[in-house]
Amino acid sequence: MLYAILCYASEDVVCSWSKEQDDEVMAKILNVQDKYAKAGRLGPVARLLPTTAATTLRKVKGEAVVLDGPFAETKEQFLGFYTLECKDLDEAVEFARELSEVNPSGGSYEIRPVSVFNPTKVAV
Repeated sequence: MLYAILCYASEDVVCSWSKEQDDEVMAKILNVQDKYAKAGRLGPVARLLPTTAATTLRKVKGEAVVLDGPFAETKEQFLGFYTLECKDLDEAVEFARELSEVNPSGGSYEIRPVSVFNPTKVAV
C-alpha cells in the first residue's frame, strides 16, 4: 500500500535555523530517506517553501477568489511530504518515527493511505 507522510511543524522554528543547522537536520533526514530509497520504497518527496510564498484559491459564493498566503492559520504548518510503499500501517509509522527522531523541530507526521486517482505515468 502507498502511504503519504505529511510533515507539520512550526514554520517559525524551522525558518529560524541557521544554514548550518538546516544542513545538519537535512543530512540526518536524508540518511533516513536513503535507506527506504535503496529498498525501492520511497516515492516523491517535497519540502515546501514557507507559507509566505503560498497562494490560496478559495471558492466564495460560487466564485473563485485568489488570496495570498495559506488556507488555515494554525500553530503548525504543512512543510512537506513523503510517499512510501509499505506492507502495512506499522511500516509507515516506523518511517515517520525515524524522521521524528532526527528532526529537532518537533511537530507531527500525519500518515494516510494513498489511493491513486490517475495511475498514468507523467514524465518529469
